Amino acid sequence: MKNIRNFCIIAHIDHGKSTLADRLLEYTKTVDGRAMRAQVLDSMDLEQERGITIKSHAIQMQYIYDDQEYTLNLIDTPGHVDFSYEVSRSIAACEGALLIIDATQGIQAQTISNLYLAIEHDLEIIPILNKMDLDNAMPEVVEDQIIGLIGCKRTDIIRASGKTGLGIDDILERIVKMVPEPQGSVEAPLQALIFDSVFNVFRGVIAYFKIVNGTIKKGDQIKFVRTSKEYVAEEVGVLKLGMFERPEMKAGDVGYIICGIKTAKEVKVGDTITHLKAPCEKAIEGFEEVKPMVFAGVYPIDSEDYEDLRKSMEKLQLNDASLTYEPESSAALGFGFRCGFLGLLHMEIIQERLDREYNMNVITTVPNVLYHVRTTKGETINVYNPSGLPAATTIDDIDEPFIRANIITATDYIGPIMTLCLEKRGTLIKQDYLTTDRVELMFDLPLGEIVFDFYDKLKSISKGYASFDYHVLDFRPAKLVRLDILLNGEMVDALSTLIHVSNAYNFGKRMCEKLKELIPRQQFDIAIQAAIGAKIISRETVKAVRKDVTAKCYGGDITRKRKLLEKQKKGKKKMKQIGNVEVPQNAFLAVLKLD
Repeated sequence: MKNIRNFCIIAHIDHGKSTLADRLLEYTKTVDGRAMRAQVLDSMDLEQERGITIKSHAIQMQYIYDDQEYTLNLIDTPGHVDFSYEVSRSIAACEGALLIIDATQGIQAQTISNLYLAIEHDLEIIPILNKMDLDNAMPEVVEDQIIGLIGCKRTDIIRASGKTGLGIDDILERIVKMVPEPQGSVEAPLQALIFDSVFNVFRGVIAYFKIVNGTIKKGDQIKFVRTSKEYVAEEVGVLKLGMFERPEMKAGDVGYIICGIKTAKEVKVGDTITHLKAPCEKAIEGFEEVKPMVFAGVYPIDSEDYEDLRKSMEKLQLNDASLTYEPESSAALGFGFRCGFLGLLHMEIIQERLDREYNMNVITTVPNVLYHVRTTKGETINVYNPSGLPAATTIDDIDEPFIRANIITATDYIGPIMTLCLEKRGTLIKQDYLTTDRVELMFDLPLGEIVFDFYDKLKSISKGYASFDYHVLDFRPAKLVRLDILLNGEMVDALSTLIHVSNAYNFGKRMCEKLKELIPRQQFDIAIQAAIGAKIISRETVKAVRKDVTAKCYGGDITRKRKLLEKQKKGKKKMKQIGNVEVPQNAFLAVLKLD
């Protein structure tokens, strides 16, 4: 065990984490020249294109230092706020962390939140200044920020470049010297932490684990503590660029286990593996059920594709256990699913994957969050969808989820960012100056206000310089109402939203104006109304397309023209009774981009 080093990389999106990992793999000759490509650990097309890590990966490297061979286990972590629970489990499986900071951008919000996670788990932090090859790098300024943040010496900070390979040997040397060896006992009962899992069509669910105590052999009878499921270890081994089987694995090792598990829900990230005959006394701490935070309806564009969409959802869930879905129907959109996502990026990725991997064209409704509704009878109901809200007369009060947001920005943009957060019903908790021109703002905000367009607005008002990170705090009472959209008196359930009383009138008015632009004109007038209960708060009318029926009349008496117009009027009245208003797909998406 004294020659094993387990470490992870923590960084903000686009600070060069995957590129630096490539250089480490190249330097330790883990990946040969033929298999080498950019961002070798990011296996999904989406990860490659967007330059973000969505799924965490683990890979083992061999490194020789002072004539001794060391086993380095790199546990890569996702870079986005939506996947912070997976990051926390990856960090729990390590003893050290490389803190990578972009020399051109400095410290960002995600860096700080993941750094706090690492410090909570007592990890040895190795600060690295990346992208030193760029002309606009500001090493002295960013080094001051790092020293202010973690209190290290200037000489502790390694200057590196993932592109050119500068400083890679220093990093590997520092990992061997600074990162402590795993603490655990080979003799103790088996205790292994699951930090990730993937689904393989032929082998079932493959769980990635780190052994804290004990040993595991092929053929052992094992048990997953949280789910109480029992299995036989069909294969255990280590992860390099592929999977390499081993007859046995001991405390401190990181690897994979295959037990022929068919459903992804049976393997939970953060669970503990132990032996069936001689189990460990208690599970590894820190386990949480992954809770979806954002809910949206996903419907096929063509209702005949419903079965195909259901199969696609099942397959997607095998690869991504944090996706939850249940069938629902809408009067406007037909049959579909109400899906739960970890956040907005997660929702976007699922949509993109449905399109690319399964060729499914879907309509996604307005995203919502989970509300706790207390009725006059004293019951508490969970509401995921505005149409599931009970009648206003039976509601006692509604609680909505609040988040603690960390925003780091240049001082020039403090004013606009504060205005944005206060518009979204935020409360300023504290304001810290990291340096003379960088500030950290902490706000409490309702989650329902940020699922629409908060992130996009934040980026545009700060010219891309503000970074944002959040964690869910608690549920707090709020004065919310259901805003319905009516077309010719018929409610379109897919356009309903739960909104705070103070914003309802303004939002309803803008919705009506936007729909007036998008709904095509018919042979009859279409009334678009926004309503709260029975009260109409806004109205717009899409004027009818008028055919000139009097064109054939020339000369003669006015009564001839009047007769034709009366006949047309009767026809329009009849048409309105049987007329059906078609709402185009872009109307559902336009709600998200009202501004």
